[in-house]
Amino acid sequence: MPSLGEVYPFVIALLIAGVVAGFLAGLFGIGGGAVLVPVFYQVLTALGVDDAVRMHVAVGTSLAVIVPTSLQSFRKHHARGAVDMALLRSYAFAVPFGVICAALVAAWISGAGLRLIFACIALIIAFRLLLARDNWKLAGDIPTGPLRTFIGWLIGFLSTFMGIGGGVMNNTFMTAYGRAMHQAVATSSGVGVLISIPGVIGYIAVGLGADGLPPFSLGYVNLLAFALIIPTTILMAPLGVKAAHSLSKRQLEVGFGIFLLLVSLRFFISLY
Repeated sequence: MPSLGEVYPFVIALLIAGVVAGFLAGLFGIGGGAVLVPVFYQVLTALGVDDAVRMHVAVGTSLAVIVPTSLQSFRKHHARGAVDMALLRSYAFAVPFGVICAALVAAWISGAGLRLIFACIALIIAFRLLLARDNWKLAGDIPTGPLRTFIGWLIGFLSTFMGIGGGVMNNTFMTAYGRAMHQAVATSSGVGVLISIPGVIGYIAVGLGADGLPPFSLGYVNLLAFALIIPTTILMAPLGVKAAHSLSKRQLEVGFGIFLLLVSLRFFISLY
């Protein structure tokens, strides 16, 4: 167990991260995971947590924090009538199934492998957003049938590896098919609910009994970090939602793209 003097700076860092993550959850519909995962990883590194489980705990704990954050963000966006509920209902099975598949696979992937997946996906989407043009669309509207089901599964699968609420994937998917960025952000908050709840259950289950877990961990979810982050993310999410509805589509795209680029670079650096 680390001493209080050693833990104190990291407690402060986690609280600051909660403020930023909560705001970004409402602003981009991302659940805050893209902020929390690298912050948790750095905290666990400084505390000397085993590298074999460090990234897994960071991802699992991020998903736990996303549960109430996404619920709060979804409630606010839904109140504004911005959520595509028909699309969200069509995800009801496919997204959670993708989450379960990813949690099972994650149990066999190394920490470095998880960091590489995180960095690559974030980099691809960052460039897509930063270089986006209004005429860069795959079609006029979102596909239906098996293709939509597969995309829902893929969103759940890849998002669970990254410890994010699905906003990264769903925002890209919806805008590529001509939907407004504001509607994509709002709907993504609901996708975060579909991902985070089964994701937390999965990371707890596959992490039970793992060696080298930090204190106060339940599987790959650290309960201390969860307790510290939750209050600040819940308080800040409504401010992010308010800010999102005051910005233009292009401003949201550029802001989201820059954010993902920085996160991606940070994880590529951590591999060396």
